[in-house]
Amino acid sequence: MSAKSYNTVSLIAKKRDGKILERPEISHLVEQYTRDKMPDYQMSAFLMAAFLNGLNEEEASGLTHAMLHSGRVLDLGDIPGKKVDKHSTGGVGDKLSLILAPIVASYGIPVPMISGRGLGHTGGTLDKLESIPGFSVDMTLERYREVLSTCGMVMAGQTEEVAPADKRLYALRDVTATVESVPLIASSIMSKKLAEGIDALVLDVKFGSGAFMKTPEEAQQLAETLVAIGDDFGKETIAYLTDMNQPLGYKIGNWLEVEEAMEGLQDRGPEDVMQVTHVLAGTMIMLGGKAETVEEGIERSKEAVGNGQAYDKWLEVTEAQGGDAAVLGNYESYPKAKYQFDIEAPESGYLSATDAYKIGAASLELGAGRKTKEDRVDPAAGIELKHKGGDPVKKGETLAVGFTNNKEAIEIAGDAMRDAFVITPEKGEKPELITHRVDRAGTHKI
Repeated sequence: MSAKSYNTVSLIAKKRDGKILERPEISHLVEQYTRDKMPDYQMSAFLMAAFLNGLNEEEASGLTHAMLHSGRVLDLGDIPGKKVDKHSTGGVGDKLSLILAPIVASYGIPVPMISGRGLGHTGGTLDKLESIPGFSVDMTLERYREVLSTCGMVMAGQTEEVAPADKRLYALRDVTATVESVPLIASSIMSKKLAEGIDALVLDVKFGSGAFMKTPEEAQQLAETLVAIGDDFGKETIAYLTDMNQPLGYKIGNWLEVEEAMEGLQDRGPEDVMQVTHVLAGTMIMLGGKAETVEEGIERSKEAVGNGQAYDKWLEVTEAQGGDAAVLGNYESYPKAKYQFDIEAPESGYLSATDAYKIGAASLELGAGRKTKEDRVDPAAGIELKHKGGDPVKKGETLAVGFTNNKEAIEIAGDAMRDAFVITPEKGEKPELITHRVDRAGTHKI
């Protein structure tokens, strides 16, 4: 209950006029809405006022606190070790969680991970996990604790008990054009992450065509807000800015990305995927107290992949969550998409760019994502790239292969894929994958 009664209309007007809301005032709005004492149209008005006038760091922290405490906040104090998680703001081909969580957990650092589903052109960790036959991501908080205690890691979906206000507010933001707000995005992310019972958090904040933040400047603003909120809650929080103008890895689509994640865990992963994975995992290992520096953590991350301990941990958690571990070692047994088609290079030269957004949108058309909440994801649908930026290509050579069970999607998806590739006579410069680190001391160029 709010300690003091407030006039909801007055609070909306206060934000509309660009004034700063106090933490109890924000708590009142969230509490009233969560308890069905405030209608959608009033919360929509507040969200639009916040979207247009912004929220400062104290307001963003207050909104996070209100959403966090709208449901259960897990206390994992009885589980030994410093609990560390990672969150990505979403990208194309981003299967990093499936690789880094078992790497970190293999060192005895508990990784409690509550993940999300695909959003628009970006894939979701839960959809990838559910492409593994039998793998269950829907579980009670009691079962969540049990798997974490037994395996040292758990990968689950958000329950009704965790930050229910965020779930309702996000659904409202989605239909009121108030999604692309840095403080609203930051509060949404952090309320869910803090509810997990973590002690520290590593964030992968992406920018570029395949990300929600299109410019490095937008990504930096979001990263700094996320780190400030984490710091305010007494959680060690480190963020990295990473380039998402080109898809990560070669495989895009739920089961295809599981395949590539398993290759990564067996030291056969693509260079770009493993570079970002090792930096994020190394930072988590450092925060978890198993390395003195990030650099040492990166070396330990590489060791865990090289000696097989990370892959063994992945098989352990797969079986604990009901997944068929046998299929992970035998891709040929997995049901294939009914249709596959090639996209060929129209000319010779160098592949200077592969637009991540267009590849993500094509993958969505093929069935790898959802256009509406009711859509079913096809785990076998997706795209396999045959070349990355900077590669030489010859006219007629295959640039990518599309997979789908929906024949009607081939034409639209094929056009999007063709538009994604830019071939030039000269070889372009390779962009830096990780550009900045953001922590409580500030933003540092890498």
